[in-house]
Amino acid sequence: MRTDLVDWSSIAATDFPFPVTVPAARLVDELAAMLVSPDPEIRDEHAYTAAARWIREGHLDEVLEDLGDTAADRFTHREIQARTFAPLVLRCVLTRGQAAPGTLPETAAERWYAGFASWYPSERDTRGWDDSLGWLHAVAHGADAAAAFGRALPARRTGLLELCARRMTAEHTDYRYAQLEDARLAHALSRILLAPELTAEQATGWLGVVTDALDGGGPGPVPPGPSTPSPRCSPSISI
Repeated sequence: MRTDLVDWSSIAATDFPFPVTVPAARLVDELAAMLVSPDPEIRDEHAYTAAARWIREGHLDEVLEDLGDTAADRFTHREIQARTFAPLVLRCVLTRGQAAPGTLPETAAERWYAGFASWYPSERDTRGWDDSLGWLHAVAHGADAAAAFGRALPARRTGLLELCARRMTAEHTDYRYAQLEDARLAHALSRILLAPELTAEQATGWLGVVTDALDGGGPGPVPPGPSTPSPRCSPSISI
């Protein structure tokens, strides 16, 4: 039987004050378990919302690397919601590491990047919303993480541009962007491209992936992989 360390309903109702009486290590273990839940209220409205705020506010600095390691390990998790919330947690951890130098070792981001780079273009379940699981959003969440990796690992920016291009042109999905995935990808690409150190060749090389995906097409509709139609709806997205 599950015994929560904190009353999550009360925490959420009072705008997520940090539970100072709970050891950070134990709190992170509970958050990690909740972040794989198929229940969107537990995973999204409670665990992720709390983790994002407390990471940003510095309450979890002492366990920040552990949070990142746990998230990166989930890129191979059997359940889709575990895989797609991993990049959101990494985005928070990497952003905090940039805001508070010294909270993360230099090797951590490189370690997490390897798992992310393997997962992002190859994820097959790219649904934005599921009526049972809630937000999944592999494409959008991965784009958010890509932008964070671009800030943390400047040497990986050209690789990240290519990862985003490979993701948007992947042939192993029949899902067409319907939940603002194109906007999140565009935002990530823009953030990476704004780096002043990029040469013209580095800033445009990734377009070859898109060109290759479109080359050789015949009459008829563009396949889902290389297409990014305008969203059909604009839900209230908070993640």
